[in-house]
Amino acid sequence: MPGLLTPMKVLDFTTLLPGPFATMMLADLGADVLRIGSASRPDLTAMLPPLVGEPGVSAALAYLNRGKRHMSLNLKTQRAVQIVHRLVREYDVVVEQFRPGVMASLGLDYESLSRINPSIVYCSLTGYGQQGSLARRAGHDINYLSRAGVMSHSGRKDTGPCIMGIQAADLAGGSLHAVVGILAAWVHRMKTGEGQHVDVAMTDGSLALQPLAAAAFLVDHKNVGCEETLLNGGSLYDFYETKDGRYLSVGSLEPKFFEAFCRTIGRPDLIPGTVFPADVERIKAEVKTIFRSKTLQEWTALFEETDACVEPVLSLRETFNQPHVRERGLVVDVELASGGAVPQPAHPIKYSRTPPQYGKAGYSQETHNHEVLEALGYEEAEIREMERMGVFA
Repeated sequence: MPGLLTPMKVLDFTTLLPGPFATMMLADLGADVLRIGSASRPDLTAMLPPLVGEPGVSAALAYLNRGKRHMSLNLKTQRAVQIVHRLVREYDVVVEQFRPGVMASLGLDYESLSRINPSIVYCSLTGYGQQGSLARRAGHDINYLSRAGVMSHSGRKDTGPCIMGIQAADLAGGSLHAVVGILAAWVHRMKTGEGQHVDVAMTDGSLALQPLAAAAFLVDHKNVGCEETLLNGGSLYDFYETKDGRYLSVGSLEPKFFEAFCRTIGRPDLIPGTVFPADVERIKAEVKTIFRSKTLQEWTALFEETDACVEPVLSLRETFNQPHVRERGLVVDVELASGGAVPQPAHPIKYSRTPPQYGKAGYSQETHNHEVLEALGYEEAEIREMERMGVFA
């Protein structure tokens, strides 16, 4: 069965997390993704343990690259650039993750490729965008969240900002906005035949992920600090340590949930004060003491009997052992190129008619060099000559 995005064809020049995660989502939905990498430029995700399948293919890389074909090109050689110019005639989307100016120096920027294929959708995914005083600055997830103001109100008053367990700027600020931008431009292309340049900056996306704090600031111009608002630790909406050093999440915001919460912890007297009481520091200290009186298992058993928006903080082992994860089909076994299979997080969206299709995972970088070049009309002798010239290095 064709996927939702069949016959979209994507040239993927990205590395690390943001671009590969975005193009993986497109591949899951049926896009034909050809990832072009460099054999001499190692990808950090390839070095993260554990390894699966063949040597040099990590669990992370097998996940991010599933369903894609792989080609290795040294883009600093003219022959490699010529190959890309031939490829782009047959492709619909280009995704690149270099700093501004790099693709232009190679002759692979939007202006150059759109002259070859005017209908190309070209997505540039960077930290700070294609223009602006920070455009050429290096950065990573922690930097983009900081520049976007997110970390100024994320954390604790006494310890400051806290590192998150996921790369929110990379994935939510970058990958997901890139997918939205690509699909919006793709729809426009189908209607008009016109391609365009889609400029996605992870800092821009992270700024936009603050509909409460950022929108409020633009009206009242008041800075928000850690533990000062309803949702950042300034109310009873928070995490609480249990007797055995585990944690519970308390999200009892609405009156009916807060009432159930208060009755379950044996403090119905707190109900009139709401989840955001005037003397929140004193009340919160009392609630912390209450939670330290029982283990996580004991509290979880109590809250399973009531609808109060209180849930345990689970380890990954506990998360993947939940019946809910199995019932929702959130783990899939994906075939490895070298044989066997590896369990991976599934595509997270459910479709009633067009389920995602999982291609193989774990290809090495140069796997499809010959296949792609032969389809473009190159003879075997030309391909071997390019190998000798370092075109694939």
